[in-house]
Amino acid sequence: MDSSPNRKSSSKSVSQVQAQATEAMAEPVQLRMTKRSDLLDDIARMPDFMVALRPHTVWEKTPVKLFCTVQGNPRPIVKWYKGGMPIDPPSTPGKYKIENKYGVHSLIISRYVAPSTPRDCSPTEFCFPFRSSVPHLTDIHPSKLEVSFLDRFPVSFGVEGSSVSLVCTMVVVPDLPNLPPHAQWYRDDKLLKPGKLVEMAVGGSAASLTLPHLAKDDEGLYTVRIFTKDGTTEHSAYLFVSDAPPSAAGAPGAPMSVKAYDINSDYVLVAWKPPNTVNEAPIAGYFVDRCEAGSDTWVQCNDAPVKVCKYPVHGLSVGRSYHFRVRAVNSAGISRPSRKSDKVTAIDAAENERLQGTDEGSRRTREEPPQPTDVHASEIYKSFVVLSWKPPSPRGRAPLWYVIDKCLAGTGAWQRINTAVKLHSPRYPVYDLQDGQKYQFRVYSVNMHGSSEASAPSEPIQKVDQDGVPSAPGQVVATRNTKTSVFVQWEAPKHLKHLMGYYIDGRVVGSKDWFACNHKPFKHTRFVVHGLIPGESYVFRVQAVNVFGLSEESQESTPISVEPALGEIPNYVHTVTTPSSPFGITLLSCDGSSMTLAWKSPKHCGGSKVNAYYISKPRHIISSLKTPILCLQVDNLTEGTFYEFRVQAANMAGVGPPSSPSAPMKCVAWTAEVPGPAYDLSFSEVRSHSLVILWKAPVYTGASAVTGYFVDMAKKDSSEFVTLNEEALKHRYLQVSGLEEGQFYVFRVRAVNAKGVGKASQLSEPVCARALPGTKEIVAGVDEETGDIYLSLEACEICETSKFEWSKNYKPIGDCPRLAVTTKGRTSRLIFTNPDKDDLGRYSVVVTDTDGVSSSHTTLIVFVFFILMFFLNLLCSSEHHAGAQPFIPLKHGLNYEVLEKGHVRFWAQAVKLSPAVSYRFIVNDKEVTSGEGHKFSHDVATGIVQMTVDQFTRANEGTYTVQIHDGKAKAQSSLVLVGDVFKAALKEAEFQRKEHIRKQGAHFSEYLYFTVTEDCTVLLTCKVANVKKETTLHWYKEDDEIVPETPPNVMSGACALPLPLFSRKDQGVFKAVLGDDRGKDTSTIDISGKGQILFIRICFTMNKKYEEGISMNFPCRESKIASSEKMRIGGTAEMAWMQICDPSDKEKGHYTMEIFDGVTTHTRTFDLSGQDRGRVVGGLPDVVTIMEEKSLSLTCTVWGEPTPEVTWFKNEQEVTCNEHTKVTFDGGKFASLVINKVTPDDSGKYSINVRNKYGGEFVEITVSVYKHGEQIPEPKLGHPKMATATPAATPATTPMPPKSPAPHSKTPTPTPSKPQTPAPSVKSPTPTPKSPTPTPKSPTPPRSVKSPTPPRFMKSPTPPRK
Repeated sequence: MDSSPNRKSSSKSVSQVQAQATEAMAEPVQLRMTKRSDLLDDIARMPDFMVALRPHTVWEKTPVKLFCTVQGNPRPIVKWYKGGMPIDPPSTPGKYKIENKYGVHSLIISRYVAPSTPRDCSPTEFCFPFRSSVPHLTDIHPSKLEVSFLDRFPVSFGVEGSSVSLVCTMVVVPDLPNLPPHAQWYRDDKLLKPGKLVEMAVGGSAASLTLPHLAKDDEGLYTVRIFTKDGTTEHSAYLFVSDAPPSAAGAPGAPMSVKAYDINSDYVLVAWKPPNTVNEAPIAGYFVDRCEAGSDTWVQCNDAPVKVCKYPVHGLSVGRSYHFRVRAVNSAGISRPSRKSDKVTAIDAAENERLQGTDEGSRRTREEPPQPTDVHASEIYKSFVVLSWKPPSPRGRAPLWYVIDKCLAGTGAWQRINTAVKLHSPRYPVYDLQDGQKYQFRVYSVNMHGSSEASAPSEPIQKVDQDGVPSAPGQVVATRNTKTSVFVQWEAPKHLKHLMGYYIDGRVVGSKDWFACNHKPFKHTRFVVHGLIPGESYVFRVQAVNVFGLSEESQESTPISVEPALGEIPNYVHTVTTPSSPFGITLLSCDGSSMTLAWKSPKHCGGSKVNAYYISKPRHIISSLKTPILCLQVDNLTEGTFYEFRVQAANMAGVGPPSSPSAPMKCVAWTAEVPGPAYDLSFSEVRSHSLVILWKAPVYTGASAVTGYFVDMAKKDSSEFVTLNEEALKHRYLQVSGLEEGQFYVFRVRAVNAKGVGKASQLSEPVCARALPGTKEIVAGVDEETGDIYLSLEACEICETSKFEWSKNYKPIGDCPRLAVTTKGRTSRLIFTNPDKDDLGRYSVVVTDTDGVSSSHTTLIVFVFFILMFFLNLLCSSEHHAGAQPFIPLKHGLNYEVLEKGHVRFWAQAVKLSPAVSYRFIVNDKEVTSGEGHKFSHDVATGIVQMTVDQFTRANEGTYTVQIHDGKAKAQSSLVLVGDVFKAALKEAEFQRKEHIRKQGAHFSEYLYFTVTEDCTVLLTCKVANVKKETTLHWYKEDDEIVPETPPNVMSGACALPLPLFSRKDQGVFKAVLGDDRGKDTSTIDISGKGQILFIRICFTMNKKYEEGISMNFPCRESKIASSEKMRIGGTAEMAWMQICDPSDKEKGHYTMEIFDGVTTHTRTFDLSGQDRGRVVGGLPDVVTIMEEKSLSLTCTVWGEPTPEVTWFKNEQEVTCNEHTKVTFDGGKFASLVINKVTPDDSGKYSINVRNKYGGEFVEITVSVYKHGEQIPEPKLGHPKMATATPAATPATTPMPPKSPAPHSKTPTPTPSKPQTPAPSVKSPTPTPKSPTPTPKSPTPPRSVKSPTPPRFMKSPTPPRK
C-alpha cells in the first residue's frame, strides 16, 4: 500500500522523462529531415521526360509547335534534332525558334515542309554532367544571345572624301564582354567584308560600320543583320554620297564602279558607270589612267576621250599588277578621278597552263604552232573594236605571239596592222577603222620556230554604236511619304539597251536649278527621295543610264508638297523601342518622412519622347510620373531607415529597363542652414569657344531664400575646378566663354543664401566645345508688308517630330498678345506684332528631336540672338497700334563704313525726306548727341542720315539705333555690332588709323614688286611718297644690307634694286627700309621660288642686224598675234622675243615668227603643243668609276609630253628593284638608279630608255668598280674623262629641280655642275603626281596691301558736307 504512491510518482517521472527525451530527439530529427531534403536536392538524377513529344499532323506550309517537359538534377540541357542532325536556328533564319520557359521546352517551325523521311523530328537528346554537382553549361555561341535594338542609324548624307559612321546601339542579354553578338553588314544586299575602305566593330552594346574615305561607290542601302536566339534582327537605311567640289567650275562629277574584265597577259577591258549631270554641260568623254601596284604614278592610257563607258587597255607588262581609274571630261574641264579599281594582274590563263606543262601541246618541240580559230569582234563601238580569237591548241612550250591582218571586206587586199607590237594575248583593240566601211581580220600564231597558217577570216565587221542610250523613262509619279521625304516611281523605258539604272533629279517649284536626288545609278523603278524641306513643293524627273551615257529626261512629275502621308504611320514609329535606363539618382531634400529625388534622363530615348517615369524601391513601385520631369517627392517613408531607389523611363513603345540602384539614402530630416544642391544641369548655344549652362533651383533652400549661384568648371577627368563668376548670379543661366575647341568640360553649381554657400550639385555630363556642322544664327528683320519686327531662324537639321520652342531669357514664352510664332518648313519666325519696352531681353529658339536620340540637352540644336532694340519711342503709343501713323520707307537700313583716319560712319537712307526731318541716334539704350566725338549730318536730296564716330574703340561695341521723324511719319532701324562683326570693324578702324599715321612721314606708296628686263635682269621696284632730302632708303636680303652701285634716289619717287644674272642663289626675302626723322616704313618681298609660272619667253637671235625697215609678226595656229598684256612682243637689233604671261592650256600650239626686211620674209617656228618625245635632258655622265663598298647613284632629268616611261638596263638586261638595287622615278621628271655597296660584279654597261608615244631616247653609261687601295683608272686616249662617283652616305635623294632649260640632245653629256630640265610646257590631261621637290616658281608679289576689311552690309554715297 505504501508503494502505490511511489509507483505513481515513478510512472509520472518516467513519462516526463520520455516526453523530455522525445522533445530532445525531435529537434535533431527535424534538423536532419531538413538536411535530408537538402541532400535529396543535391543527389544527381538522370534526365527524364515528364511530358514527352506527341505526334502531329499538319498542313504543309503551316506553322507547328512541339512541346515537352523534362526533369533531372542538375538541370538538363536539351538539344533538338531533325533526321539525326542538330537543329541550328541561325543557319536557317526565320525557320526555327527554340524556347525554354519554366521548364517547358518548345520548338516552333514557322513553315512546315513535308520531308523526304516520314519523321520530321526525332526525340530530344540530353547532355548531363555527372562529374560535378553544379550544372556545366556548354560554350555559348553568339547566336544564343538575346539582342534588341535601341537606336538605329538614320538615313545619312556624306560627301566624297569625307568619312561617315553608321551605328546601332542594342541591348544584349546576357551581356558578356568577351562574347559580342555576331553582326553582318550589307550594301544593296551584298555582304561587306572589313578592309581599308570598310571598318566594322561590334562591342560595347553597339555595332558600327565606318567608311573612312567616302566615294560615290559607297552610296546605297545599308543593312545590319544581328544573329539572335530567335533568328535574326536587322535594320536598313540609305546612305547618300554627293560629289565633292569640282576641280573646275562646271566640271562633271567623278565616274564610279570602275572594274577590270577580260584580263589577259597584256590586255584588260575597263568598264565604269557614268556620273549624273544635272546643271553641268554634257560629258564629252572619259580618260582612263593606270598605275602599277605599289606606285603612285598614274599614266594616261588614251590620247583622246573615249565616249563609251568601256575602254580596252593594251600594252601591259606581263605579270605586273595594275590599278585603274577614270576621269570624265566636258566643255568646262576634267572631273576628279574616280576611286581606283581593285588590283588586277596581267597574266594569261592559257600561258599559265603552258608554263606548268598541263596543256596537251607540252610535248610539241621545234614545231610551228597551229593557227588560231574563231576570230570575231567581242566589243564593237564607234570608238574602237576589240578583236578576240581562240588560242591554238596544242600551243607547245615555246613562247607564243600573234600577228593580225586586215582588209576591206571582199577585196582580199590584206594588210598587217601590228608590225611594231608583239601580241601575247588573244585580244587586240583596233581604232583606225574608217566609218561606214566593213573589214575582215585574220590572225597568225608565231613562235621561235616559225609562223602558223592564217586563221579563217572573220565575218565583216563595221565600227558602229549598236545600241545607243536607252529611251526616256515613262510617267513619273510622286506621292507623300514622310515629313522630309517623297516616294517617286516611274515607268521603265520602252528600249532598255543594257540598262545600268536610273538617276532621279528634283527641283523646288519656282526654281530653275535642279539637284541630284541620287549619285549612283539606282536599279529599280521606285525610289524614296530624302532630305527635303517640310512644307516645300517639288517636281521630279528621271533619266535612264547605260554604257553610252544618260537618256533624255522624262517628263516632270506633278508638283507635290512634302508632308506625311495621310492615314500612314510615319517611318519613325516603326523603329521605336523602349528607352534606356535613367541614371545619376541624387537626393535633393528630406524632411524625415519623405525624400525628394532627381535623376538624369536616359541617354537613348528609343526613337520616341519619354512621356513617363516610374520610381521604385525594393519590391515596391512607389510612384509614377505621367510628365517627363526629372524630380519627384517620395512620401510615407520611415525616419532613420536606409532606402535604395530605381527609376524606369517609358515612351510609346513601353517601359524601359530599370536604372542601377541608387546609393543607400538615410531618411533623416535636413537641418542645414545653407541651401541644398541645384539639379538638372543642361547646355545650349554650344559653340567652338563658348556655351550657355542652365540649371534648376534647389528644392531645399535652407534657413533663408536662395540669393544667387556660383558655377564651377573643370576639364573632363580633372579635379581642378575653377569658379567662373566672382559675384553670385541672380538668374539660373550663365554664358561661358574662352573654351578650347574640341575640349570636354564638366560643370557644377552651388546655391547661396544669407547663411553661406550650399552643397554643390551633381557633376554635369561632359560637354564638348564644338558647334554642330551647319549651325545658323537667328536673324532680325522687318516685314515689308506689315512693318512688323521679327526674329527668324532657318534650321540646319530637322526631323518629323521637331518643334521650334522660343524662349525669352531662357524661360518659355507663354501666351502673349504682342507675340506670334509662325513655322514653314525649316524656318520659324517670332513676330513682335505690338512691341513694348517689356519685350527687351535675350531670345533663343530650340529645335527639338533633331537626331532622335533624347530630349535632353545633348540632343537639342539651340540658336540664340541677343536683341537690345529700343522699341519705346517707336512702338509704345496707342496710335501706332491702331495703325494711324504713316511709316517712312527706307532704301537701306542702318549700316556702317570705316573711313580714313579710323573714323566709323553709321548711315541709313530713306526713300524721301523733307527739310523738316528730325532724327536721333541711340547707342546701347543711351541717346548720343552731336559733339563729344560724334558728328551728325543729313542730306535731304539723297535721303541719307549719318553719324560719324571719331574714336572707335572697344567701348563702342553694342546696338546702334536711328529713329527718324518726318512730320507724322516715323522710321527706325537698328544695327547690332557685337562679337566677330565688331572685332572686324575695330580691326579695320585701327588699321586705317595706323595707315593715316604712317602716311604722315616718308612711306611706300607702292610696296615692293619685281619685273624682268629684256636682258633678263630682275628689278626689285618700289614707289615712295612724302619724302625729303634727308630721307634714306636701305636694301636688305635676309637681314644683310645690300649696297647697290648706284645709291637710290628717293626724290624721284621710285627706287629699284637690279639683280643681274638672277639665279637660285638669289632666292630669299628682300627688304627695303625707308626712313627719316619722322619715322620708318618697311616693305618686304619673298622671292623663294614658291609661286606660279609667270611667263614663257620665246627668243630668236638674228645673225644680221636689221636696224631699219624691219617688221615682226608672231602667227599662232594660223592667226596673227598682236602685242597685249597676255602676249608681249618686243626685241632689240639682235634679238626678237615674245613673252606669254600666265600660260595655260589655251596657249598650246605651233608658233611662227616672221621677220620682213623689205625684201625677204624670214620665218622661225617653235612648238608649244606639248607633244614632245621622251628624252634625257641632263644629269648623266658617259663613264663612272667608283670604289667598292660605296653607294652609286645615277640620277638624271627626263622630259616628255605625255610623261614618258623609264626603264634601266645593265648589259642589255632590265634592272629590277631589290635590296641591292633601287630604281625610282619621282614626279615624272627625275629618274634614279641607286646601287648600295657596289662590288666588281656591278661593273658594266648601264643604259636608260626613256620613251612615250611620240618616241624616246637611249643613253648609255659605263661603270667601273675598283678595289680599295687601287689607283683610279685613267680613261683611254680619245675617250671622255670619267666622272668619279661620290660615295653616298645615305640613300640617293631626288635632285633639286634645275634652273634653266637644256637644249634637246640625244647625246649624253658629262654631269653638269647644276642639273638641267626642259622648258616648262602647258599642262595636258595626263595626271602627274606631285614631286617631293617641286620646281621653284617666281611668286607675284602684291603691288599694294589692302587693309583687312570686315564684312559690311552696304556702302552708300557720302553726302556733301555742310
